Amino acid sequence: MTSEPRSIDEDRLRLGVNIDHVATVRNARGTTYPDPVAAALMAAKAGADGITAHLREDRRHITDGDIARLSAELTVPLNLEMAATDEMLAIALRHRPHAACIVPEKREELTTEGGLDVAGRFDLLAPMVAQLVAAGIRVSLFVEPDARQIDAALRLGAPVVELHTGRYAELPADGVADELRRLSDAAALAAKNGIEVHAGHGLTTANVGPVAAIRQIRELNIGHALIADALFVGLGDAVRAMRDAMDAAR
Repeated sequence: MTSEPRSIDEDRLRLGVNIDHVATVRNARGTTYPDPVAAALMAAKAGADGITAHLREDRRHITDGDIARLSAELTVPLNLEMAATDEMLAIALRHRPHAACIVPEKREELTTEGGLDVAGRFDLLAPMVAQLVAAGIRVSLFVEPDARQIDAALRLGAPVVELHTGRYAELPADGVADELRRLSDAAALAAKNGIEVHAGHGLTTANVGPVAAIRQIRELNIGHALIADALFVGLGDAVRAMRDAMDAAR
């Protein structure tokens, strides 16, 4: 899938919906439902600008078959989250999603625990980024809001960084000012150097506002909170509520 996001408003903050945990529920019983591809299509209809799916090495939720179907059926861009491995590189090059976001991955983690050490893994990442870019895939690096990581992403030639908002999301409301400043400073540094800025992890309708208000951020990728809210209000309404919260902050 190589189409551009649906919006023509350059200032509109895009919403990428992560459908991993629809697959988690499916896999818990070994059934064919709920279908993450159906969820992706529903999210797009409700206003998602793109769909994110993390194909983990242990295939704990999204499967190879899901990626194949998403690539074939989506009418909005697919963002493939992937570890920096030869296996995942080959899969990305075979399916050629609109975007590939390289993330750190540990088998024992419940969810992604932090940003990718781009500076420390520069030599490993350089040929991978080059191959993805050459294939026409928009490469994103999931990083901490840190100047050293932004500089390494710039030297790699990555067109996008996605700032890890997990620490912000876990802090109490009266303790977020410093982390918001880190996010804002990192976004400004990346944007000044021509890198498109995305953000995600742990964002909910209750806490998304201050992050959405950072003008240099062009896209938010959100999953767990949307799937959790969907249990009570349905996925369409959950996506629309998040879209409203983002727009109100912007």
